[in-house]
Amino acid sequence: MQYRTLGRTGVQVSTLALGAMNFGRIGGTTQNDATAMVDAALEAGINFIDTADMYSAGESEEMVGKAIADRRDDIVLATKASMPMGAERNHQGGSRRWLVTELDNSLRRLGVDHVDLYQIHRWDPNTSDEETLAALTDLQRAGKIRYFGSSTFPAYRIVQAQWAARENHLRPYVTEQPSYSILQRGIESHVLPVTEQYGLGVLVWSPLASGWLSGAIRAGREITTSRSTFMPQRFDTTIPVNRAKMAAVEQLADVADEAGLTMIQLALGFVTAHPGVTSAIIGPRTIEHLRSQIAAANTVLSEDVLDAIDAIVAPGVDLAPAEKNDTPPALLHAALRRRPSLGHLGR
Repeated sequence: MQYRTLGRTGVQVSTLALGAMNFGRIGGTTQNDATAMVDAALEAGINFIDTADMYSAGESEEMVGKAIADRRDDIVLATKASMPMGAERNHQGGSRRWLVTELDNSLRRLGVDHVDLYQIHRWDPNTSDEETLAALTDLQRAGKIRYFGSSTFPAYRIVQAQWAARENHLRPYVTEQPSYSILQRGIESHVLPVTEQYGLGVLVWSPLASGWLSGAIRAGREITTSRSTFMPQRFDTTIPVNRAKMAAVEQLADVADEAGLTMIQLALGFVTAHPGVTSAIIGPRTIEHLRSQIAAANTVLSEDVLDAIDAIVAPGVDLAPAEKNDTPPALLHAALRRRPSLGHLGR
């Protein structure tokens, strides 16, 4: 296992991080499964575990907490907040009211007195950067979190938050967690230049592109991955973007074969090759998935292989832009890009 410094914090983290999204109902992973995966990950040298409050409505955090009991000090522990936790309208977002409450909930579920990294899961357009950063700064000073970061923030929001911290004498985000894979390279053109400029650690999620780069999805085969059962639109090959992904996967499989690599080695070796990336978050559902991904931990791709990947999916290109979850709100809601009608005032 290789290790890198998490931004400018001085904390050393493994280049593969164990993501716990599949722990619990989402992935059907039991406590015994989760504990076995944590055991195997730690034995392989992974020292970083990432979860979130909303993964299976808190069940993932509870499973992680039980799995790491009695070895908390050996682990860099990260969780996230801001996504809805139930129907109550204030049980979400980046307000001080919610973050102070929900961090205590996460600490209780995890069975710890602090987390090393607390991340805002998505940018909250209803809350000012100053409000969120002030709350996080106070939680840091209280010793409940060591550092805090953002997740899936557009580049302009990362910049705005850095300036808000500076202008208001608050602590800044020190990490960003974006989606990044061979099939989704958009962050190379906007997010990674910004994170490198500000010295942020970068923890990329979905490096296997929701299973497209796992080797299990190939042309002519029925797609039966667990992710395809609850996100069918992302795997329906009658949709043009999915046909483009399949065409790229077939070409990438040839590149992997010629290099003597598995598709997983190709995919993880690609994202960890970027100098702006600190760690790739793997999200195994079974111990077999975990072992196949750990086997790629020390993969170093040659220049020829990286050039071949660039020829298949160009740098900075997302094959499925709508799947990035960082689209500005005005592109999703027509009312935000149109002035109110003046028709009621007469002509």
